[in-house]
Amino acid sequence: MKSAAELAAEQAAFWNGPGGQGWLASYARIERSIADIGKTAVAAAAAKPGERVIDVGCGTGGTTEALAAAVGAPIGQKGGHVLGADISEPLIGAARSKRVPNATFVVGDAATHPFEAAAHDLVFSRFGVMFFGDPVAAFRNLQQALKSTGRLVFVCWRSPAENPWGLVPVRAAAPHLPPMPRPGPEDPGQYSFGDRARVERILKESGFTSVTLEPLDRPIWMGGSVAEVVDNAGRFGPMARAFAEATPEQIEKAKAAIGEALAPHETSAGVVLPGACWLVRAHAA
Repeated sequence: MKSAAELAAEQAAFWNGPGGQGWLASYARIERSIADIGKTAVAAAAAKPGERVIDVGCGTGGTTEALAAAVGAPIGQKGGHVLGADISEPLIGAARSKRVPNATFVVGDAATHPFEAAAHDLVFSRFGVMFFGDPVAAFRNLQQALKSTGRLVFVCWRSPAENPWGLVPVRAAAPHLPPMPRPGPEDPGQYSFGDRARVERILKESGFTSVTLEPLDRPIWMGGSVAEVVDNAGRFGPMARAFAEATPEQIEKAKAAIGEALAPHETSAGVVLPGACWLVRAHAA
């Protein structure tokens, strides 16, 4: 069993290497697929003019930009500020290029970054918290960065079984590819916050109160056509490592199986399958 430090180091290496590069290469498709979820989460956060916010796992800064617009203020009044934090240097580099006037971007681990204590009104994240190597340490560090009146709002994926957009292609391809690693119940990963009880336990151990989890279900756009989705298969996400280790023949069979599995889900708007998330809220004290 790996230690929290080892898990954190693995995540940092991944997101500063193939994970970050894969996200940037697939940026337009990923952003389109989760745009509606992101807008819903930002609206739920209800950031107000003048507030100070931390955007955890901010990636390329799209949510940071939206939050910065919400906390801004008319000319002559003091506006708020958003700190976008991510462990990925490539993603933070892309975020900084947006040049958001009232936002700052830093490369840092949520568990160890020296956030200013008791100084923030809101901690927000869109699909960033599931990759914490030590989630209790990370949320505890974020909790101490909040004012006593502060709040936490984030969105995370529920279980794989509730997310056909991710499960269907993986299940179709798996018989034709090298074995894909299965994360342990406490390991970081895309679906590591799917279990309600685990999320509640982590947040309560971290000092948060009034924890609520609300189901948030949205269709996920996977691409303009089955052919497009198949062409992108294995470039980023849970199948990337298996594709990298597979033979050309295995890849051909896996892609054919993915195409067959997704064919019934192709519409005039593209390939769309159900997605399921938790919208999580909590108070600092």
